[in-house]
This record gives sequence, structure tokens and C-alpha cells, in this order.
Amino acid sequence: MSRIPVTGTLGKFTWRMLAMVLGGQAIVIGLGALVARGTAIASGDDNAETLLWGGVALAVLALIAAGLMRGPLGLPLGWLVQLLTWASAVVVPAMIGVGLVFTGLWVYMLVKGQETDALVAARERDAESAR
Repeated sequence: MSRIPVTGTLGKFTWRMLAMVLGGQAIVIGLGALVARGTAIASGDDNAETLLWGGVALAVLALIAAGLMRGPLGLPLGWLVQLLTWASAVVVPAMIGVGLVFTGLWVYMLVKGQETDALVAARERDAESAR
């Protein structure tokens, strides 16, 4: 298994795949925020709005991380989104499933994206040397 980076810039294919993962994750996190609010209202908790806006903030952070994925801030923000998604399972236990799926996709796309970027770079070098 190749090294899994936590910081730094990524290749073109890798950052595109990770941005797609974060975009999908933002949608699911937003739905999780609605579930947290609805559950809080149904149980009579006073913090329903706080839970909603906390989930919305996490979804927006995921979208910001997706947008910044090209640069050096995108990858650490993406990891932070993964960590906070797992932490949100304290409020909405179903977020464990979301964490499993999206962290799995995140790591898989990170590893396979790096392999693909290396393969593309090797083919470009071969094409240049063949000229």
C-alpha cells in the first residue's frame, strides 16, 4: 500500500476524485443535520437549531475543502471533515455509516488517485522521450 498523505498538494486526478467525495459527503452531512434537528425536536430538546447549524457548518466545510482541494489547504481540510463526520456520530449514530462509507472512499481515492497520477506522469515522460 502506498503512503497516505495528510498534507501537501495532489495530482490532477487525485484532487478531482477527492473533491467529488467531499461534494457527495456534504450532501449526506446536510441530510444528517436535518435528522439531528428532527430528532431533537421530537424528543423535546432545546438544541435543535444548534444541531442543524452545526451540521450545516460541517457540510459547508466539506464544500470549502472540495473547492480548495487543488491547493495545500484542501487535503488537511478534507481530513478534518472526515474526523468531524465521525465525531458527529455522537449526536446522530447513523453518521457512523456515513463515516465508514466516505472515509473508505476518501482513502481509496487518495491511494488510487496517486497511482493514477504516477501512471499518467510516466506515460507523459515516455511520450516526451519518444519524440
